[in-house]
Amino acid sequence: MKRRILLQAAPVLAAAPHVWAQSAFPSKPLRYIVPVSAGGGSDMLGRTVTERWGSLLKQTFIVENQGGAGGILACQTTMRAAPDGYTLMQGYVATHGTSPATRKVPYDPIKDFSPIGMIGATPNVLVVNSALPVTTVKEFVEYVKKNPGKVSYGSSGQGSLTHLTMELFKLQINSFMVHIPYRGIAPAFVDLISGQTQAMFPGLAAAIPHIRSGRIRPLAVTGLQRHSQFKDLPTLDESGFKGFDAQQWYGVVGPANIPAPVVKQLSESLSTVLNAADLREKLSVEAIEPQVMSPEQFSAFIKTDIARWTRVAKERNIHLDS
Repeated sequence: MKRRILLQAAPVLAAAPHVWAQSAFPSKPLRYIVPVSAGGGSDMLGRTVTERWGSLLKQTFIVENQGGAGGILACQTTMRAAPDGYTLMQGYVATHGTSPATRKVPYDPIKDFSPIGMIGATPNVLVVNSALPVTTVKEFVEYVKKNPGKVSYGSSGQGSLTHLTMELFKLQINSFMVHIPYRGIAPAFVDLISGQTQAMFPGLAAAIPHIRSGRIRPLAVTGLQRHSQFKDLPTLDESGFKGFDAQQWYGVVGPANIPAPVVKQLSESLSTVLNAADLREKLSVEAIEPQVMSPEQFSAFIKTDIARWTRVAKERNIHLDS
């Protein structure tokens, strides 16, 4: 009789530690890897979100900056970490979008990671030198076609989002513009303002000071909705470029095979943080609009973004390994 009771109780006893482990998460500080150097907008975003996230989970997030190699080092660190939910990374459009599309990276952006959720995105904005005689996207396209080979555009570098977004635009208008890559967005702005180049597709946050000073003229933003800070500025989608959804986005991923209950807890708590009104106001400094996504939605979003930029890279012969 005693043996029968013990045998019946065995499955319950075996499951007990597993149930306890799930209910106890998180029971220690979490590591949050930001794949850029400290001090920039992406770093601010990570620290702002994790401060609130940690308060909700009643645990501290230790933010670790791993800049360099376009996020490759951070991705490798994350994918090799234990899949227990205690190591997370702020994936973004470069690590899980443009880089895998334009070069060989030592990680699989889909298979090597567990998507947790989106944080938010800021659009790119089509801007032109203020002396250019255009005020709308339609007028700009007409100007480019009337001046073949005479219009140049700057970018923050080969394979960057600013580069690929304009290449996507060129594919859709079936016209040519000369690409001038720079080492960063700041020198690209210098030449745009001085008239050395005529157009660019920078992130909105970087463009705002120059737009408000009148030194450059905005024509439209990417994304499918107008931005809250520029409600009079149309989207490319409503300007005739349907589905033009290129954006500088940020999200949270962890190593592959994090247990589903842990992913669920992390995702739901992140969503609670992102829905707070004060966070939206805080992120407006970087023109970032919070976007809540489930792990499944975020996974689908990443796949779509990689496919978009892989197609552009293939059609425009942009291969940074060669």
